[in-house]
Amino acid sequence: MAVQTLVSAKWLADMVKRSLVGPRLRILDTSWYLPMMNRDSKKEFARSHIPGASFFDIDECSDRTSKFDHMLSSEEFFADYVGNLGVGDDTHVVVYDASDYGAFSCTRVWWMFRLFGHPQVSVLNGGFRNWVREGHPVTGTYSKPEKANFTATMNRSWVKSFEDITDNISTQSFQVVDVRPFARFRGREPEPREGVKPGHIPGSKCMPFFKFVDEDGMMLSTEELKKFFEKSQVDLSKPICGTCGSGVTACHMVLAAHLCGAPGASVYDGSWYEWFTKAPPEHIVSEASKL
Repeated sequence: MAVQTLVSAKWLADMVKRSLVGPRLRILDTSWYLPMMNRDSKKEFARSHIPGASFFDIDECSDRTSKFDHMLSSEEFFADYVGNLGVGDDTHVVVYDASDYGAFSCTRVWWMFRLFGHPQVSVLNGGFRNWVREGHPVTGTYSKPEKANFTATMNRSWVKSFEDITDNISTQSFQVVDVRPFARFRGREPEPREGVKPGHIPGSKCMPFFKFVDEDGMMLSTEELKKFFEKSQVDLSKPICGTCGSGVTACHMVLAAHLCGAPGASVYDGSWYEWFTKAPPEHIVSEASKL
């Protein structure tokens, strides 16, 4: 079953109106925020969400034994987690979040489903922000879906480790794209995590995640995205790996590359949080010391 990578609020509203949300179509609110944003995604979901949606907790569906934030879980854990949200092998999944950007964390869950062998997943273009702006219905009522059977098989080539990134500094076998804001990338503004200083991986390019969408939170056109990659000196015909603070917004770049006809960009799961913690000083590039 082939599905659109992006679906419109109008299309999804029609599915909701026709009561088609169920075993064949599941909607997931994947909202997640940094502590500095002072937002509680679970409370917000309980108060207002798209009718028929379930809440996907990025922190809960992760490797809870890791010292780093929301690292990928095992195949078995992911399968059980999404199965409990009513997602089966034949389910079309639509993900969204309620961020002011139109998309913040939903691209991570879009990537996770694809990573675990489920390409039938779409992103709600414009997110909950646009859904509300267009006047579609919201609810505070939640009905737990019936458990489904989900089979997860991870495509390990889509995940990069600390060792992979370290080796790549000399081999340059893939391009590294950092989607954090320029000021954090350059080392001029602080990181949101205590004890982690800003900067970037040697040789990486910066493409801030919020520049993949327009001022209304809608994804840029394919032509605009291609121009952004070209301007950032990132070659879509060659392997690309995304990184960010902790592996969430890096997936914006993966989605954008996918829309441009370059599927299969990987993600450095530990991202800057892990890199800063483990890398030697010479592999921490920052302008902070020059100021």
